Amino acid sequence: MMRSVLPDECRGGEMGKRLITILLGFALLALVGLTGCDEGKPPDQSPASKQQLAQELTFYNWAGDMPQSVLDAFTREYGVKVNYVSYESQEDAIANLRAGQVYDVVVMESRSVPILAQEGLLAELNHANLTHLKNIAANFRDLTYDPGNRYCIPYNWGTTGLVVRSDLAAQPVTRWTDLWDPRYAGRVALWMGQQREVIALTLKSLGYSANSENPAELEAVLNRLRELKPHVLKLEDFDPTTSAEAMSSGKVVLAMGYAADVLTGREKNDAIRYVLPQEGALLWGDTFVIPANSTRKHTAEVFLNFLLRGDINARIANENRYATPNEAARPFIDPTLLNDPVVFPPNQDLQNAEIVLPLSPEGEKRYADLWERFIDGKP
Repeated sequence: MMRSVLPDECRGGEMGKRLITILLGFALLALVGLTGCDEGKPPDQSPASKQQLAQELTFYNWAGDMPQSVLDAFTREYGVKVNYVSYESQEDAIANLRAGQVYDVVVMESRSVPILAQEGLLAELNHANLTHLKNIAANFRDLTYDPGNRYCIPYNWGTTGLVVRSDLAAQPVTRWTDLWDPRYAGRVALWMGQQREVIALTLKSLGYSANSENPAELEAVLNRLRELKPHVLKLEDFDPTTSAEAMSSGKVVLAMGYAADVLTGREKNDAIRYVLPQEGALLWGDTFVIPANSTRKHTAEVFLNFLLRGDINARIANENRYATPNEAARPFIDPTLLNDPVVFPPNQDLQNAEIVLPLSPEGEKRYADLWERFIDGKP
């Protein structure tokens, strides 16, 4: 499945430790405040920002992840139409990049950046067009998976945990293993488009590393998922953007989920809670990349620079409600969001958390085979 070998430094170990330290540190910084940033200055009106812009660009992202108001604001200021194309899974997005589909900006999970760059699928960024990159907290720049931010720009980050209807749960939910509790059969749900995270949380439920490539441990995951398959619902069948409807309806009591699922859900039902499992939550980070086959690279960089502005980045955070590494956005973010432990969890709740890291080429093959056997029921 992979065409090149991942550097040893990107396979876990020190990278994982460093990134966990970074995320823990930023969760604390977000609560105590940061200063000295570009706090949403007016748009860059330099000749470089206006010259030779394309009439349109194609933005490839999760459904509903980017507020339409932000895209409309960019069009008003720069006269560039943004065509928003959505995917259902990161695996689908990567497959389409490898197949030569053309997009100008793509939201890509950080773990996928090193291998895509090595495969020549990502364009190198011209930092001269990214003057607002300095708004990204230093702890989120120049990371091991992309030294010097040659290929990606941090977008947002967060945890994967459990979304719970506390009024319908038989007892307090505390662990990933509660997904397999027979009392919730037919009323548990997963984001099946997040196959890597589904495998990771199952590994955690068995006491293994979220990034294990051990064949015996992965076989145990397959058996574990097969136990759950007859009793699990697909959250995408309710709404491709949030589990709020599924949870508020009572059809789902317990689900894999994210901060935005909870924040949206509890507006409908205040019994919806978020649990970081005792075995350890999963940590993730999304980035912006420009595919190497884009013919509108300059326009794409102008668009990314726009998204990095403090006021614009805060508008994104206020609407999609995920933690942002953009320091300049802080003065514009709703204070209740900044102080919500669902979005910025206390450090002690992240002690067992594990970042979902890049896999080796062999690991990618094993995971793909596991998922195919799970979905298709193959032996």
